[in-house]
Amino acid sequence: MGERVLITGGAGFIGSHLARQLLNRGFEVTILDNFSPQIHGQNRDLPRDLAGSVRLIRGDIRDPRTCELALEQQKVVVHLAAETGTGQSMYQVRHYSEVNISGTATMMELLLSGRYPVQNLVVASSRAVYGEGAALCPEHGQVFPHARTQQSMEAGCFEPTCPFCGSTTAMLPTPEEAPFGPMSFYGLTKQVQEQMVLMYAETLGINGFALRYQNVYGPGQSLKNPYTGILAIFSSRARAHEPIYIFEDGKESRDFVYVDDVVEATMRCIEAPVQKPITLNVGTGTAVSVVDVVRHVTSFFSSSSAVSITGAFRKGDIRHNCANVDRLQATLGFVPQRQFGDGVLKFLAWAGGERIEDIGYDHSLDEMRSRGLIHG
Repeated sequence: MGERVLITGGAGFIGSHLARQLLNRGFEVTILDNFSPQIHGQNRDLPRDLAGSVRLIRGDIRDPRTCELALEQQKVVVHLAAETGTGQSMYQVRHYSEVNISGTATMMELLLSGRYPVQNLVVASSRAVYGEGAALCPEHGQVFPHARTQQSMEAGCFEPTCPFCGSTTAMLPTPEEAPFGPMSFYGLTKQVQEQMVLMYAETLGINGFALRYQNVYGPGQSLKNPYTGILAIFSSRARAHEPIYIFEDGKESRDFVYVDDVVEATMRCIEAPVQKPITLNVGTGTAVSVVDVVRHVTSFFSSSSAVSITGAFRKGDIRHNCANVDRLQATLGFVPQRQFGDGVLKFLAWAGGERIEDIGYDHSLDEMRSRGLIHG
């Protein structure tokens, strides 16, 4: 009989993939999930292959009694439960704070009671804690740009600038040592969440890992949530031959990391020997432009979607996303292996077999416009 592992948010995309891998390796798995309609739609059940193989607790991470039940006899906690989506976080401030910060605080208070045998905490953080992250200035070398100004983006100048001389910068892979600089409330909640987990792991004398996941994708990703996942959004629209709108100039980029690689990195944290609490980027170290993403998607589905590069921009968005993965390799002996060109084909083949639904993307854009969060 293997160790017991609790996955909060375990019915979700990453959590369900992780649960399968844990079961394959002989662990006992408990899943705590509230089956949020925004992520799961009308589905209130685990995938068939997990139902009956895991202990399921339906409930909210903010409820102490629910968390008490979930923590019983657990040796490892993988804390994935969170509200995601940068745009939505900018106006659902209290809700994001309650779920991401207060929910995590509930778990930490219970662990501090000493009633539970937890020896390892793994929390899903995000690259959103960095803001723009690292960049290269021709004069000052590696710098960490401030948020882009509305004035510059209205003029079509989308690249971040050097905080010292104002020169246009080029993207660099962002290391974990980069200063915090979240540009969305979601990013701010993730910063607090990861610092909380690492602080209390240190206090309790147990392992603690804050995994700064980059843009995770793969089969099983929610196709119902309009606030996260440009791959899911573009795929749904391409399959329906609906117009696809690209913000800024389309050259903004993201580090897409395949879900199987994310699961392997997380598994290595679960199985790691005792060590000092640490933050780790989990990405590929390669950035893919949004224009290239759209090309992959429309080509795969032979879509007649009209693609428009709008020049519009959203407050809270970053320009580039690329992880420095040196620390991940040094700590866990692992770097994600699947390149975007291969992984996206697997994702699109899966997505193509799913039912096309109206995910409310246009409504989500209207919501942000009404609050002054989209310009152009």
